[in-house]
Amino acid sequence: MDEAAYDRLRRRQWLAGEARADGVDRRTLLRLLSAAGVVTTPALADTALAPSQASADGPVAAAGAATGPVPGIVKPLPAEWFVPHGTNAEMRWDALRDTDGGTGIGRHIPVERFFVRNHTSTPLIDPDTWRLKLFGTGLSGAPTADRPVEFSLADLRSLPAARISALMECAGNARSYFLTQQHQAVPGTPWTLGGVGSASWRGVRLADVLREAGLAPGAVDLLPTGLDPSYVVGGTDYGPVRRPLPLAKALEDVLLAYEMNGEPLTPDHGAPARLVVPGWVGIASIKWLGSIEVADGPLYSPWNTDFYRMFGPDYPPGGGVPLTDQVAKSAFELAAGAVLEAGSTHRLHGRSWSGAAAVRRVEVSSDGGRTWRRAELRDEPRAHNWTRWTFDWRPERPGPYELRARTTDRRGNTQPRTAVFNREGYLFGAVVAHPVTVV
Repeated sequence: MDEAAYDRLRRRQWLAGEARADGVDRRTLLRLLSAAGVVTTPALADTALAPSQASADGPVAAAGAATGPVPGIVKPLPAEWFVPHGTNAEMRWDALRDTDGGTGIGRHIPVERFFVRNHTSTPLIDPDTWRLKLFGTGLSGAPTADRPVEFSLADLRSLPAARISALMECAGNARSYFLTQQHQAVPGTPWTLGGVGSASWRGVRLADVLREAGLAPGAVDLLPTGLDPSYVVGGTDYGPVRRPLPLAKALEDVLLAYEMNGEPLTPDHGAPARLVVPGWVGIASIKWLGSIEVADGPLYSPWNTDFYRMFGPDYPPGGGVPLTDQVAKSAFELAAGAVLEAGSTHRLHGRSWSGAAAVRRVEVSSDGGRTWRRAELRDEPRAHNWTRWTFDWRPERPGPYELRARTTDRRGNTQPRTAVFNREGYLFGAVVAHPVTVV
């Protein structure tokens, strides 16, 4: 389903009293409706003021958390593997080359090295007492939150298992380049390119769980909710992380995962169970899943109204549509500022990916983007995952260089020279300049 059309439908149904907005104030929804042209009367348009300045991603959010330790990451974060950012931990790309005798890490990132994205802190949940609760008007009999359909972890494991290999990526990954490359300041966690990782996920298809719970013919929207501490910022308590998911996407390819890389999920990565929504921004893959409301009408939450929409001069006043597909990106498995020897051939390693389609080709430039040469792909490109590549480079003269890599996916999307600015710094997909020094 086209998310833009679906979002317009949500807005009109809210205006008609047919949609529910969980934790979203009337002013925010009126702003969205006015921007979409759904509300045109002056009285309502006057209410459609500037969007909330709360950032859904960054140190401000971490400082405002009301519950649990901050930062609240459970696993060790050795400096050779991670760059901490408040409640988040970024993967170091140069660390991918230091194992297996220098051959590097495979397609899947080990759990202990996988990046961490938390709004608040990692909860510790007893898997034996944990229950997933499903309720709402989109299920047969319309079970309520007080009397839901429940699944234990053993119940989920008794259903047919499925396994997918997929990326998980924060919507703000590469945000810092808005400032360092385009001189446009944005708030939030200053990720470089390490807010991403690939893993093998095992669990049960969300479609099977919904059918087991009694999916009703009129269901249209889901509201998965995490068991993390409430997100509090700017004096507003937004509650736990939750974000509506269209039923069409839920039935297509979403996994309710309980294993990561062949082992039970760990606390920082969503234990006991989480969603994996292939190709979409990471916020859709709710961690520490506690409940799913299934509704016969559209649903809203702050995570698809104030947060995780594009705001800025090139977007409607009420913001763009809720973020879904990730954009194409490329990264070198090399430290920024690395020192290389002149007159020697260096085999450069990297990875490229796109949320929209599998990688078609990767190109590398060593002269500031004036000329490009093809890199050699090391993996069979797959949708919703990255492709590893190599490129042989022999610099003859000492001095500073800026390496660049760009990918084109099978839908024809190519990384641009610059990214369109948005206020929160989401979805930076422009080519990144990677500085090195040749001596």
